Amino acid sequence: MIHQEDEIRSEETGWAMAAQAGDQQAFTNLIKRYQRAVYNLCYRMLGNPNEAEEAAQEAFLRAYRAIKRFDPDRKFSTWVMSIASNYCIDQLRKKRLFTLSLDEMPYLDISDGRPGPEGRLINGEFETEVRDILGALGEVDRAAVVMRYWYELTYDEIAEALDLTNSAVKSRLHRARRALADAWEAREDAPIPVLQTLYGPQTL
Repeated sequence: MIHQEDEIRSEETGWAMAAQAGDQQAFTNLIKRYQRAVYNLCYRMLGNPNEAEEAAQEAFLRAYRAIKRFDPDRKFSTWVMSIASNYCIDQLRKKRLFTLSLDEMPYLDISDGRPGPEGRLINGEFETEVRDILGALGEVDRAAVVMRYWYELTYDEIAEALDLTNSAVKSRLHRARRALADAWEAREDAPIPVLQTLYGPQTL
């Protein structure tokens, strides 16, 4: 598994360096590899498919314009996620979308990637409740939660993406996790396994 990840990292670094040299096909390869992940991140933050599509396009456009400043020692995926998340945060702040309309949010597809326990909760009968809570989080907390529990970015990667300290990331994730757990506990029919998942001994 580690060998495969190293190969993927090496390949994307090669594409990024080729794109820096003016190879447009190399950048197209990067778009094809990460367009779904970037769109899903934007969708989970903005809650609207049309806005998410526009945000994803804007993120890749900004990445293309800034490609010469990309550091090959970084992961391209983390870099482009950073661009996308910060653009979405700006959009949310402009519109003050602290809550998301369920009527505008179709079912969230999390089949791609490897979601953590919070990600796995957004399935079936629990989808609406978790989406409500996610939508009620502040913009930066929401971005941190999505990056950590849907895309399993490290604390360092999240800190770099959101321009926070490592300790600030942990604090925000802890606060968001408690909010999620408290909301679940408030439900009379809250399933015990869910509460154990949220309150149980697990590294943030």
